[in-house]
Formats: sequence, structure tokens, C-alpha cells
Amino acid sequence: MKRSSFNDGEWTAAKFRSFVTGALRTATRRWPPKYAALKEASTTRKTNKKTGKLAMHYRCSACSVEFVSGDVQIDHTSPVVEPSKGFISWDVYVDRLFCEKDNLSVLCKPCHAEKTAAEKKLRKKK
Repeated sequence: MKRSSFNDGEWTAAKFRSFVTGALRTATRRWPPKYAALKEASTTRKTNKKTGKLAMHYRCSACSVEFVSGDVQIDHTSPVVEPSKGFISWDVYVDRLFCEKDNLSVLCKPCHAEKTAAEKKLRKKK
């Protein structure tokens, strides 16, 4: 595939990779197994403490506390990019990104941030 602006020096390899990665991650917003994982983590509809309105709540798979949808994120149980190996290829990246429900879990934002930080720390040791 010819990427003229990439070849003309407008984009670095890192900028191109970041662009494609972002586009692929955006596409996962509509990935059906993501919604299946979210549905599996749902508990009950109850009052959201922040808004006072009824809202569906979801259980974090790490800390087991219930949160509204805005306070949870879908996480890949096995990272899309393995911290010990780094980026392998686009084929591997896409296969891991668009995985089945059994490799997805619902985490609250603090638990997800903690897991991500631990993975980044492992990547830096590589």
C-alpha cells in the first residue's frame, strides 16, 4: 500500500502507527463481544449517586464494586500488545484487539488505570 504523505516525510512511522492504532481502537466501540462482556457484568438498575437518576450498574471484575457505565471500561484480559514482546505485527494486533468475550473484562477506571500502569512498567523493563 502506498502512503505518499508517509513516504514524503510528513508522517513518521510512529505517527502512522499511532494513527492506525487509534482508528482500530475507535472501531472496537461497536465490537459485539464488548457489549456481551458489559451485559455479563451488569448487576441492577439503581440510583446513580452523582446524578440522582436510575442507571444500570456494572461490577468491576477486579475490586467487585458496582459502578455506572461511565465509570467502567472494557479491558483485554490478555493485553493487545504483550508487555514482554511489544508490537509484533498488525495481524497479531488486530486479532488480539478484536477478540471474543472470554478475553474481555469490565474494570472500574481506577482498577483499569492500575493494570495499565503495571503493563507499561513491564514494557519499560523490556
